[in-house]
Amino acid sequence: MITLSSLTAISPLDGRYRIVLSDLAFCFSEYALIKFRACVEVEWFIALAESVAIPELRNLYVDEIKLLRQLVFNLDEKEALLIKQIEKTTNHDLKAVEYYLKQKLSRTSLERYQEFVHFACTSEDINNLAHALMLKKGIGCIWQGKAEMVIQAIDELAKKYQTVPMLAHTHGQAASPTTVGKEMAVFRHRLKRQLQFIKNQSYLGKINGAVGNFNAHQVAYPDMNWSQFAHDFVEKQLGLTYNPLTTQIESHDYIAEIFHNIIRFNTIILDFNCDMWLYISKGYFRQKMIAGEVGSSTMPHKVNPIDFENSEGNIGISNAMLTFMAQKLPVSRLQRDLSDSTVLRNMGVAIGHSFLALHSTIKGIAKLAIDEVRLQQDLNNTWQVLAEPIQTVMRKYGLENPYNQLKDLTRGKLITQAELAMFIKNLPISDEDKACLLDLTPANYLGLATII
Repeated sequence: MITLSSLTAISPLDGRYRIVLSDLAFCFSEYALIKFRACVEVEWFIALAESVAIPELRNLYVDEIKLLRQLVFNLDEKEALLIKQIEKTTNHDLKAVEYYLKQKLSRTSLERYQEFVHFACTSEDINNLAHALMLKKGIGCIWQGKAEMVIQAIDELAKKYQTVPMLAHTHGQAASPTTVGKEMAVFRHRLKRQLQFIKNQSYLGKINGAVGNFNAHQVAYPDMNWSQFAHDFVEKQLGLTYNPLTTQIESHDYIAEIFHNIIRFNTIILDFNCDMWLYISKGYFRQKMIAGEVGSSTMPHKVNPIDFENSEGNIGISNAMLTFMAQKLPVSRLQRDLSDSTVLRNMGVAIGHSFLALHSTIKGIAKLAIDEVRLQQDLNNTWQVLAEPIQTVMRKYGLENPYNQLKDLTRGKLITQAELAMFIKNLPISDEDKACLLDLTPANYLGLATII
């Protein structure tokens, strides 16, 4: 059998790009799932012990609570492999975690209470909470950190080039001038808005038994307020948001919400990548050359925008997966089917491709250097864009068909500064407005772009 390594991994996330995504492995790998499951099981045991309504399970001593939480802390890859060995017998991954923890409690002061591990729980009680914790850490800490970095990188472009004029293009044609900084600020604004939605997202969880009714709980301890207990456990013990009404599974609606938010964030990054690609193509931005890098295997002169292209490709994969998951996960036949299980195992793949895309975009931005000479050349060659302010001022005076007059003069033509000046001088408008129009150039016709 071939040995698994960065060279033999099927997924490039675990192969070629492993070093970039290593932090996500602590949130979305099989190892991470095992560890988060163990965390939920241990915290549930502790919560039950702290409840006064279960006389058969005494309050825990401080060192016993420490021992239990240390089991999770010490659950390294070697220990996780022991759980995988148990799974070979159980053929049930969650039950393997339960048996592992019970083994760890053997020959301790808690041995007699080991049946309260996984007490009254269905597998999904543990799984849904583990998945919520994984997502909260993976998205809330790691992915969001990278998202903040890409916004910061774009913000630096916006501030650095706030006043640098640039010919705008609508429909791919020369349009009213703008500034480089203002166009970067548009993306900064869009991304910050979407990121706020992601930051405000709740991560839901439930722990209410086989079909969501606390059936077994109520039989065992009918005097206990299980709804309130579950609520407090999910929110106070785990820091999640309690979902009070479910089937066997937490309905996954919040996962769909998060994924749709990330899809929108991804799509804005994709739009940014495409614009930067085009700006580089037009020569508005040059790319800093890195010693030793090769742009083409046959054309030595090339410096390709590979980072923006890499990001674009990874966003496509991420959005495709996130879209499928957001549509699939909220659908479950009757009280539960298992089709969500294998899908949930791929959450990290979808998030990983998004994370990699953000990383590549940041790399691409770091290589950019503006070419103000090229920007100025385009502005100097497009005096026709001043047709807009001229016809607008003419409207003030009620002149006949100002739009059509400028259309006849400029549409589809390259107009010189002298030709426009001659047209302006012959207009029956005030000397003040004439002077204003004559002072306009494509480089200073910027509206409020420099202060937005």
